[in-house]
Amino acid sequence: MVSTQDPCAQPTLLHPDDAIIQLLAQVDATNDSEVVDLSHAIGRVLAEDLTSGIDLPPFDNSAMDGYAFRFDDLDAQAQETHLTLVGSSFAGHPFSGKAQKNTCIRIMTGAPVPAGYDTVQMQEKCTANGEVICIGHPARKGANVRARGEELSAGTKVLYKGTQIRAAEMGVIATIGLSQIRVVRTIKVAFFSTGDELRPVGTELAPGQIYDSNRYSIQGLMAKANVEWIDLGVIRDDKEAIRAAFKDAASQADMVITSGGVSVGDADYTKQILSEEGQITFWKLAIKPGKPFAFGKLGKAVFCGLPGNPVSSMVTFYKLVWPILNKMQGLPNRAAITYQAKLTTAIRKQPGRVEYQRGVLTQNAHGELEVAVTGGQGSGMLTSMSIANCFINLAQFQADVEAGTIVNVEPFHSVLS
Repeated sequence: MVSTQDPCAQPTLLHPDDAIIQLLAQVDATNDSEVVDLSHAIGRVLAEDLTSGIDLPPFDNSAMDGYAFRFDDLDAQAQETHLTLVGSSFAGHPFSGKAQKNTCIRIMTGAPVPAGYDTVQMQEKCTANGEVICIGHPARKGANVRARGEELSAGTKVLYKGTQIRAAEMGVIATIGLSQIRVVRTIKVAFFSTGDELRPVGTELAPGQIYDSNRYSIQGLMAKANVEWIDLGVIRDDKEAIRAAFKDAASQADMVITSGGVSVGDADYTKQILSEEGQITFWKLAIKPGKPFAFGKLGKAVFCGLPGNPVSSMVTFYKLVWPILNKMQGLPNRAAITYQAKLTTAIRKQPGRVEYQRGVLTQNAHGELEVAVTGGQGSGMLTSMSIANCFINLAQFQADVEAGTIVNVEPFHSVLS
């Protein structure tokens, strides 16, 4: 009788959710910080709280183009009132006169509302006849006026330590007038590949050789990870060369990443040197693609050894290394956002490991989410990662899944999208 159990599954395999908890417990956030210009702050993490030194907005201003006036001048017995136009207020060019009874001024969006005037009516509800303006009555006093300090007052904390700077935060910081901010020092990551079979792209392959694709995939991941990456190239299968590469990487980086050489049956020097030069644990995870993963310390640097298969390397980076890098930068670990979608293609699965099948998530004509696998799911099929926009998350002890079943999908976040 053929077994339905995943042949790579073992009772000692660690669930990936448990693994990340244990991994993060062994990593500390850096305490180092630096001051950067706001223009270079995108993606960085605040190293201190930011407090506004001004009210926001800093003055009463108009929420739209129209006319500003005194609400008490409106005829309470009518639906509109005629007022005399006495000036204008534009952004950067405020009205310099004084508010007078039964008068109004032309005002543009964002322009200061002069002292004495308290309400604005949009221009679409007003009619101009020379200097006489017919104002349609607004519902209340203060309509269409953004009051000084209504968003926040001076002395209020605007952003907190540990906040990652996105486009919105860039705008907020600029709004309170800061040109420089203190952020967490950029994490440095060194990585390299090992193997005499690896050849640079653009060269001819001899029998038994392959192109070094993993290093380029990792380089792409690094570029999205808001870290400074150091590419140390390909290291030949020479014990002392590999040892020197590990020492070189650990001396200049906060994290060292390699791809390959962490499986039980690997016949190379990587594992031997790691055990001699660092404090490394070889993990067996209940994850597919993936399973072999190495983690520990090389000197002061964190070490992550990814599987050699291209998809396994990317998936373990995404699910395990990315959260570690986030913690090192002082960012919280957030659970992946998942959705439910109807599976349009059947999936074969053996119980025993959590599977992250590569999928394409779409929305049908009825607005329902649907997902299909990208085709072959082998851990060497890197094109499946290129086609996919999500993972189809299949539980550890789940078996085959029929088309039409509702499954959990995890859309790729920024590091893969």
